[in-house]
Amino acid sequence: MSNVGARGHASHPRAVDDHAPRKRFGQNFLADPHYVARIVAAVDPKPGEHVVEIGPGLAALTGGLIERAGHIDAIEIDRDLAARLRERFPPAQLTLHVSDALDFDFGALGSDLRVVGNLPYNISSPLLFHLAGHAANLSDLTVMLQKEVVDRMTAAPGTAEYGRLTVMLQAVFSMERLFTVPPGAFRPAPKVDSAVARLVPLRERAPAIADRELFARVVAAAFSQRRKTLRNALSALCDADTLRESGIDPGARGETLAVADFVRLANALAR
Repeated sequence: MSNVGARGHASHPRAVDDHAPRKRFGQNFLADPHYVARIVAAVDPKPGEHVVEIGPGLAALTGGLIERAGHIDAIEIDRDLAARLRERFPPAQLTLHVSDALDFDFGALGSDLRVVGNLPYNISSPLLFHLAGHAANLSDLTVMLQKEVVDRMTAAPGTAEYGRLTVMLQAVFSMERLFTVPPGAFRPAPKVDSAVARLVPLRERAPAIADRELFARVVAAAFSQRRKTLRNALSALCDADTLRESGIDPGARGETLAVADFVRLANALAR
């Protein structure tokens, strides 16, 4: 499991030693078998389920997923690591897509996808937004990210962590943090803690958003300068009267609004 070809998992120490981690892919290889086993157990794939691994890297996680599911798809950007994967796993066990996950069409793989991945710190937010765009094709996501990002994803209104990422993802997924992973579990060790989170599409429980592009613009504007009131932050999109008519205090700040408040305002603007 690598960071989209960025952070891999080592099957054994030598595997890390004979592949030089590439800074441009942000490669840090998970080398602790305890955490590899915990992630596989958290996913708990069953035979016949459609598992998709983002960034298999050196394949420590890949082997465990294949052992349980029988066959998986994997997306790997690093061509050298892709060649190793092809040598190790036959097509009956692994369908490999040599691609950047940010550009990958997950919809082309079908439906009920169980996506697993250790997402790179430098592109984690855009990659999560990309996956949210394919939510109709997903059964669930089990992802490892920088702990700070998971804190933002699962934050509540009124907290320092609550922001654009929180609102955009909580409008699509229910989320929970499963466990943290210390820097010492990786080779080389990153400078921050990581955390594993599970995201499940809300589907019929998702809020009805009339215009998703407009919703995204409203949320982005509300958090563009956190100290601005909504009256000022959203001045290019609406006036104070529109805010009041939507049940929102123009003097409030974006981080105080719940997801439902943003949906209600965006839908009013769409009308």
